[in-house]
Amino acid sequence: MIIKKLSLYNFKNHSEKKFEFSPQINCFVGNNGVGKTNILDALHYLSVGKSFLGNTDINNIKADEDFFTIDAEVQNEESEDIIKISQPKEAKKIIKKNDKNYDRLADHIGYLPSVMISPYDSNLISDSGESRRKFLDSMISQTDSEYLFDLIQYQKTIQQRNALLKYFSKNRIWDKDSLDIYDDPITRFGTKIFIKRRNFVEKLNPIVQNFYQIISGGKESVSVIYESHLFEDFDQNQPEKKFYDLLKESLERDRMLTYTSKGIHKDDLLFEMDSVLIKKIGSQGQQKSFLISLKLAQMSLIKELTKKTPILLLDDIFDKLDDHRVSQLIELVNQENFGQIFITDTHRERTESVVKKINEESIIFEV
Repeated sequence: MIIKKLSLYNFKNHSEKKFEFSPQINCFVGNNGVGKTNILDALHYLSVGKSFLGNTDINNIKADEDFFTIDAEVQNEESEDIIKISQPKEAKKIIKKNDKNYDRLADHIGYLPSVMISPYDSNLISDSGESRRKFLDSMISQTDSEYLFDLIQYQKTIQQRNALLKYFSKNRIWDKDSLDIYDDPITRFGTKIFIKRRNFVEKLNPIVQNFYQIISGGKESVSVIYESHLFEDFDQNQPEKKFYDLLKESLERDRMLTYTSKGIHKDDLLFEMDSVLIKKIGSQGQQKSFLISLKLAQMSLIKELTKKTPILLLDDIFDKLDDHRVSQLIELVNQENFGQIFITDTHRERTESVVKKINEESIIFEV
């Protein structure tokens, strides 16, 4: 997948910007605050329909404007497509492919897979399980549209069950039968999500380990481990039974807490080095090497499962990694034939130096 052209209108700090890209390496250079990361965020929008920075769509409209639009010409093996994302202030976001609206965001996810490597990745190690769950969900969603549908249905049902638990507590009433209505959809969707998460991480882990050895050359071993309430006593022949039993066992606890305390919405990914959490024993360099390995493994697995080459978005990595590690990263990406790369940096000379070593077709844009 190659993004040939990009046009931005009223997106964040950009009133109007147009780019024609190299199929290989594209660099955006300029001072801090000029909007380099915002361009990467627009490319991220094209992939998954939302900001990687977590901003709401409305907040990405340029100040004092009524809408933003992102247009792109995308080339795949069979054709060229026009993707358009529009967000008016007073209406719903619209995503179109060749002038035809998508009915659901899930129908677009996976069309243009992408991987972002940014300074915010360190949060995956330091933050709570929620950020790692979102990361896992984002990876799987780009390879499986049914997964995203199941996830949305599961989250809606959990919200409804939690709202009912809070209502019971507030009004000092209890109606178990009303709560039981949610058991079936929670167990059905949740079990499907659990199985897909488990299978995905089983494939991801050895790829992360391989890249870590290449990048770090270290003697330590790393692992990505999937943690879930459903693992204990899970019966492959009766997959939904475990989840159903969990809901029944935690019913009184849920009643006291006024929320659903057990389920796949509490899952986590454990990042370990020599069987200890990497955030406890990993040096800064080891953690950076692990995160890069994780993202490269993400690219590799998405490519394997979808038969599409993801675009790679590298945001401000020179300020977080030494030049040698950046050169190593880009050379490795190039060797793996990962496809189109987009890079932001504050120093043109530094970017040119690294890119020239790879000897690939590249364009450097002054922002």
